[in-house]
Amino acid sequence: MEVIIVGSAAEAGRIGADAIQALYDRKPEAVLGIATGSSPLAVYDELGRRVRDGKVSLKEAQAFMLDEYVGLRADHPERYRNVIQRVFVDQVDINPANVHGPDGLAEDLAAACEDYERAIADAGGVDLQLLGIGTDGHIAFNEPGSSLASRTRIKTLTAQTREDNARFFDDDVELVPRHCLTQGIATIMSARHLVLLASGRSKAEAVHQMAEGPISAMWPATALQLHPHVTVLVDHGAASRLQLADYYRQTYEAKPQWQEI
Repeated sequence: MEVIIVGSAAEAGRIGADAIQALYDRKPEAVLGIATGSSPLAVYDELGRRVRDGKVSLKEAQAFMLDEYVGLRADHPERYRNVIQRVFVDQVDINPANVHGPDGLAEDLAAACEDYERAIADAGGVDLQLLGIGTDGHIAFNEPGSSLASRTRIKTLTAQTREDNARFFDDDVELVPRHCLTQGIATIMSARHLVLLASGRSKAEAVHQMAEGPISAMWPATALQLHPHVTVLVDHGAASRLQLADYYRQTYEAKPQWQEI
């Protein structure tokens, strides 16, 4: 796990976009894993600028979403498929038909989850997966207590997650769905490269546990310690609990120029 401490969200966005651009330079048909939330927005903004400037293209790409609420109507602005359309698809040149998400409106949710796992596998797997992290250490909607071997499935959201997300629903927690479909931890771990972004002191304990704590289902993101290629981009606030922060800074400063993230 490589931990990179940055000075701003813009810097994190630049480094994340560097990794995506390098991927598409060598593999134009690569599969990108995309996330909602505030953490990846700087990456999408920077990637959009590069697409508009002709520096990178996602025309041949496929993309898979991490999760989706269950039961939100198709035109609801907070349905994650619509959020991804606004923050990602509208900024780049990817074919919208090549952007996939779990079907939170399916009559048979279990079958929809199986179909989604199959679609990811049929696409050849995810080459680079963007991630955020919750204050309780969840990744995607894998709440504390989630199986580290889990695959795409229905999950019940915790009260904390619903309260955290109420800001997107007029600050009314009762409007936040109680269930979601989410890629499992094992599904996420199957991606070839994981890039996790976090900012602010509210994420500091989760980042500390993820990078330096014991592997535990109580902090689902700690499973990332077992992945061979993880890049963590954190600002000073999110890095404030890291015991090895000075070492992470020294390692990044001394990194060979030829070595990508």
